[in-house]
Amino acid sequence: MKTILATGIAGFIGFNFLKYYLRTYPERRVIGLDNLTYAGNYDNFSALSGEEQSRFTFIKRDIADPVLVNSLFEEYDIDGIINFAAETHVDRSIQDPSAFLKTNILGTGVLLDAAKNSWSGKESGKKFLQVSTDEVYGSLGTTGYFTEDTPLDPHSPYSASKAAADLLVKAYYDTYGMPVVITRCSNNYGPYQFPEKLIPLIIQNALHHQPLPIYGDGMQVRDWLYVEDHCQALDAVLEAGRVGEVYNIGGNNEWENIRLIRLLISILQDETGDPQINETLIRFVRDRPGHDRRYAIDSSKIQKDLHWRPTTDFTKGIRTTVTWYLEHTEWLKKVSSGEYLRFYEENYRKR
Repeated sequence: MKTILATGIAGFIGFNFLKYYLRTYPERRVIGLDNLTYAGNYDNFSALSGEEQSRFTFIKRDIADPVLVNSLFEEYDIDGIINFAAETHVDRSIQDPSAFLKTNILGTGVLLDAAKNSWSGKESGKKFLQVSTDEVYGSLGTTGYFTEDTPLDPHSPYSASKAAADLLVKAYYDTYGMPVVITRCSNNYGPYQFPEKLIPLIIQNALHHQPLPIYGDGMQVRDWLYVEDHCQALDAVLEAGRVGEVYNIGGNNEWENIRLIRLLISILQDETGDPQINETLIRFVRDRPGHDRRYAIDSSKIQKDLHWRPTTDFTKGIRTTVTWYLEHTEWLKKVSSGEYLRFYEENYRKR
């Protein structure tokens, strides 16, 4: 039975990929590693069927622990690694970069070392997939797109740590011939996303008639990709991506933040009939330092080479996403407590 090690498996994209992968490959198993920090939710695994859970092993530990990671390679015959584990929230990286350096850079190095030691001399059929972000490219003007050849130009501690991890992965390919591949995706949306990210944050606040914070003038542009489409792209890269390559994954779906928020308000009005959910809730707050103006992905390479393209229409995908959160208000309530609320108070309300 083919076995992959997936890190950050209790997070938003990691868990959606786990569900997709176990459903798509009933003859495979997944070893999941997650330290269950604020954005990791163990309760998510209850959504797996009994048969899927029988092919899934969860381990709560830190990817930066070399003893633990090496022991996994000794215990399991791991055919592939997909590294979702990362501190990802830009605001948190501005407040405290150290956790981002540890997980995103050191943790990636630990995984690479363990895989190199275990796979040495038997790399055939093995693959290390580093899941990265379009933020490593920096910011675009009003035209143009990020390609795989765009120079790295990160502007936050978060994106700098991801760029550093990407370069480390590339170095292991150049130096040791490690079977690595890197993906860089645009903004994801969909179920199970932690509500400090824009879309679930707006949904959560609107349902409670709380202010909807938006940085600066709200004209920052992001390319939005439905998480299931991203999972299909990652599967294609894991199965057939060329070793040593980078693949951009985008939705070809650009929205200004303010326009997206107004769309979410409109959908919530339709779905709830609540007249208090309206644009008077919008609050413009001081822009964050180093805020990139526009991201946009050219994903023609993965479309040509691996025959992948996003299939979820944004109008359908965003409404499906809103509906999911409306049907899972208890999930929102559980994750929106404690440490998350303290962070929210410190970083949004005071603005």
